[in-house]
Amino acid sequence: MKKIDVVIVGGGLSGLSCAYKLAEKDMQVIVLERGDFPGSKNVTGGRLYLMPIKELIGDMFDDAPFERKVVRERWSLFGEGNSINIDFASEKLRVEDHSYTVLRANFDRWFSEKLMEKGVFVIPKYRVDDLLWEENRIVGIKAGEEEIYANVVVASDGVLSFMAEKAGLRTKMKPKNYAVGIKEVIELPKEKINDRFNVDNGNGCAHLFVGDVTKGLFGGGFLYTNRETISLGIVAGIKALMGKTPSIETHALMDAFKERYEIKRLIEGGGLVEYSAHIIPEGGYDGISKLYGNGIIVTGDAAGFALNMGVTVRGMEFAIASGIIAAETVIKAKEAGDYSGKKLSYYENRLKETFVLKDMKSCRKMPEFLDNEDFFTYYPKYFPDFLEKVMWFGKEPKERVGKTLWGTLKTSGMLSFRRLKDLYKIRNI
Repeated sequence: MKKIDVVIVGGGLSGLSCAYKLAEKDMQVIVLERGDFPGSKNVTGGRLYLMPIKELIGDMFDDAPFERKVVRERWSLFGEGNSINIDFASEKLRVEDHSYTVLRANFDRWFSEKLMEKGVFVIPKYRVDDLLWEENRIVGIKAGEEEIYANVVVASDGVLSFMAEKAGLRTKMKPKNYAVGIKEVIELPKEKINDRFNVDNGNGCAHLFVGDVTKGLFGGGFLYTNRETISLGIVAGIKALMGKTPSIETHALMDAFKERYEIKRLIEGGGLVEYSAHIIPEGGYDGISKLYGNGIIVTGDAAGFALNMGVTVRGMEFAIASGIIAAETVIKAKEAGDYSGKKLSYYENRLKETFVLKDMKSCRKMPEFLDNEDFFTYYPKYFPDFLEKVMWFGKEPKERVGKTLWGTLKTSGMLSFRRLKDLYKIRNI
């Protein structure tokens, strides 16, 4: 049976990045994508941090179709009918190639076409059904009656990785380790985007929302500006949705989010051009699967490489880095003529040296910290309420700001042991 060097299951960023680096070494690679084209099934908001991967990517993203450089960061606490917004701008963000917004349907398609120019077969609409085994080693994949043999299978098939489960590298995770994301892409002229977000051509804004966005459930909202569209969406924890009484549908959360005054003004006059939904990993460091086995490597979302840091969400740079390092591992394995798990363990060891596992490990306690309903109910309610009291001038004489603050702290329970404990926990995240 003739074997190719590598078969990659999944045409997302990790799979495509892996294929790109392997193609540079003239290795035989096939990328199999279940969607109509790479990126067609991706729902990422999204935002790509470039600084962590600059040394890894080389010329990989020369002429890439980035949307806008992120030069403004915004965060909002949504109460019931009020909100507090933080708007951060930085000259450093303007000067450095720090992060860009992307539309993955465009970006991944461009990336796959670049791969095909290098001679890589990227095959869409191809569903992989099973793995091929020889004794205790994976030697390829099966799709229907078709079999493709390879020295290494790279499982880049997303958050609910069927390949990693089949290989015994991960078990079914609990609902608390997942969230559901809904995203709409809304078309607006670039002049309106520039005006509404106070940016100029080529520059943009990343905006995260928490609180009444998800009606007190774990999760939040996001908004990213693109060239002539806005990516708007929400994320809600599956465990929280399952425990909600009475139940609420995620699409209802999205509809209510869009009806908020703060959001209506930003998307006014826009036209919906895309609607999508997807499962998102929320397990953090402790949700990472076993990363390799005999003849197999797991990358990107399939491995659990996603990190909710509260103030931002990361994943794309992890996916790219893991794909590149998977390629480095396969190249070394071919040089040695050894595709055993022992040889492929270089992949995990190398990841430990990079920002991927270092950053995820340093934020290991973040999922536990965020698993606190007060962050989605109590704090988004009382901080905007306090500011509303300060800014409201009615018929009665205005009391001192300090008295208003102290009264709010006492009556809201802000000084309770529970709230002080939340503050103390910050030192561990």
